[in-house]
Amino acid sequence: MTAGKATRKIIKIDEKKCNGCGLCVPSCVEGALQIIEGKAKLVSDTYCDGLGACLGECPQGAISIEEREADAFDEAAAEAHIAGKQPPGCPSAAVTGFERSEAKDIPVRPSRLGHWPVQLTLVPPTAAFLQDADLVFGADCVPFAYADFHRDFLSGRSLIIACPKLDDFPAHLKKLTEIFRLSSVKSVTVVRMEVPCCAGLIHMVQQALQLSGKDIPVNEVVISIKGEIKS
Repeated sequence: MTAGKATRKIIKIDEKKCNGCGLCVPSCVEGALQIIEGKAKLVSDTYCDGLGACLGECPQGAISIEEREADAFDEAAAEAHIAGKQPPGCPSAAVTGFERSEAKDIPVRPSRLGHWPVQLTLVPPTAAFLQDADLVFGADCVPFAYADFHRDFLSGRSLIIACPKLDDFPAHLKKLTEIFRLSSVKSVTVVRMEVPCCAGLIHMVQQALQLSGKDIPVNEVVISIKGEIKS
């Protein structure tokens, strides 16, 4: 056995299964997990207590517990690691302030929303507004960050919103699969925030299409936290 190491339980990440959604990151209070180059990574053995709090957060089943030779869990080092991050886990939770120019005398624009409900949990898979529709699948935060969301994305389109981090991912995946299977959606535009956890929205769409057996064109638009279109 290597000096300073011991055989103990520690998490294992199957990179072939991991899609980088980031749902596991906030569940690790020690900050042992990060999304690096699109995959969840164990940044240090010393930060992982091996208890597996992150196991149930992975919709892909990419995380498991194994026994192997590893450095011992160092609680003090983990606390120091967390203290050096603001905050630990997904950057979507980072408190960020920035100056905003205050525009005046902006005319009130009419809503472009043409149906209700819009939250994925509440949308019936056979809703009339999903038939022959160009669908916008938006992250909950997008309309608050991007000022011209209605003008640029909703005109002539149907809308469904969801949060891949805070909502029930498996339940949403099941509902979205039913929507694709039972409706005649023509195209999907995923509009999400730039934070890594929000990438789970595009992964949800891709998985739902695969499970439904449908071949529907998908476009992805990424919005920065400052309200700018990044891609």
